[in-house]
Amino acid sequence: MKEVASWGRSVGLNVWKDEHLTKEKLMVNVMEEDFCVGKVSGANACCMILQWSDTFFWPNSKENEAGYIHKLCVRREYAGLGLPGKMVKFAIEECKKRNIKYLRLDTGWNNKKLCNLYKSLGFEIVDKFLLDNGGAFALFEMKIE
Repeated sequence: MKEVASWGRSVGLNVWKDEHLTKEKLMVNVMEEDFCVGKVSGANACCMILQWSDTFFWPNSKENEAGYIHKLCVRREYAGLGLPGKMVKFAIEECKKRNIKYLRLDTGWNNKKLCNLYKSLGFEIVDKFLLDNGGAFALFEMKIE
């Protein structure tokens, strides 16, 4: 995650700060089994956090109403292999095992590249979440059939 965040900052993206990507910070609201790692030829190529509740961005949702993807990232050397789509397919299958009908995620409202990626993977913007500091997030949702 730090590697991808560093790259993002180098190309002008507003991404996660390294101090928020320490094991101690990540494990505050995340359990070890929530981490999903995708491998290519045995090497860690991508990762995400998949959880079953998100009271920050989706305060009115019920637990196990949806799967929530956070911090989906692909190491640069594996870009272009369709790994975000494969991670989303994995998340969809995990939702189906639990009879969960929605998959959700969020990204910065102005991050058009990621917004377009998520739309291409089948997500739709369903809301705009405003932060107290003036920042905004696009809330995406996919209905699982």
